[in-house]
Amino acid sequence: MEDEDRLYRLNGVAHVVGYIDAEPAKWRPETHTFHMPFGECSITLQDVAYQLGLPIDGEPVSGCLTEFENLMEQGRPAWVWFRELFGELPPQNKVKQMTVCYTWFHERFRVLPADATDETVRIYARAYIMMLLSSQLFAEKNAKRIHLRWLPYLASLDDLGRYSWGSAALAWLYRCLCRGTNKNIVNLAGPLQLLQSWIFWRFPTLRPSGFDVFGFPLASRWTTFLPRNDHGDQRLVSARLSLDRLRVHDTSSLDEST
Repeated sequence: MEDEDRLYRLNGVAHVVGYIDAEPAKWRPETHTFHMPFGECSITLQDVAYQLGLPIDGEPVSGCLTEFENLMEQGRPAWVWFRELFGELPPQNKVKQMTVCYTWFHERFRVLPADATDETVRIYARAYIMMLLSSQLFAEKNAKRIHLRWLPYLASLDDLGRYSWGSAALAWLYRCLCRGTNKNIVNLAGPLQLLQSWIFWRFPTLRPSGFDVFGFPLASRWTTFLPRNDHGDQRLVSARLSLDRLRVHDTSSLDEST
């Protein structure tokens, strides 16, 4: 489970927020870059590998977002496969079409029993990864539901490391940022922990103070960061002003950041 190609390395990464509300205003869908006062910049595959510790090579993660039914093994109904992988079905009031309420997953698989068998450990691992994929890496505007599209990838835990989860997460973030430029879109979705950590590393003057110890993945540096929730409009204006004042000497690369 300690192999670097596994998804489990994200367990120390918190979902943090701050300047992310201001960043979409700088995003340009036609180039997939942020237009800053000093020029253009963007989140790259290298950033994904360092910030989240996810593999950026391997087999593509494809088909699961729109045609996941075609990935069902031997055409088995999704809920039959769900029962086989998780040992039970959620209550009907927790199910909506092909999604399950996040709270059911969290409450049902929150604590691993002390006498858990190997099979029970695998079930809880699948549940954790299911929540990780739906609520973190590939989160949508409503992260309160877990989609069954990930079942084909959870059937074999040993094969998860074969896929390029990093490139898929980056592509999803790009798509969400492009959507976020639409004035009718209120909430930004996607792997926001990647965006937030990239901002802190790329622009040292925007970092919160007191987070000098870090390890790998780099985003774990901000695990205990708790942004203020009051005066949201004022903080947004302040964040945009800070971004507008950035100059090239205010930026840092991964090699220079400490």
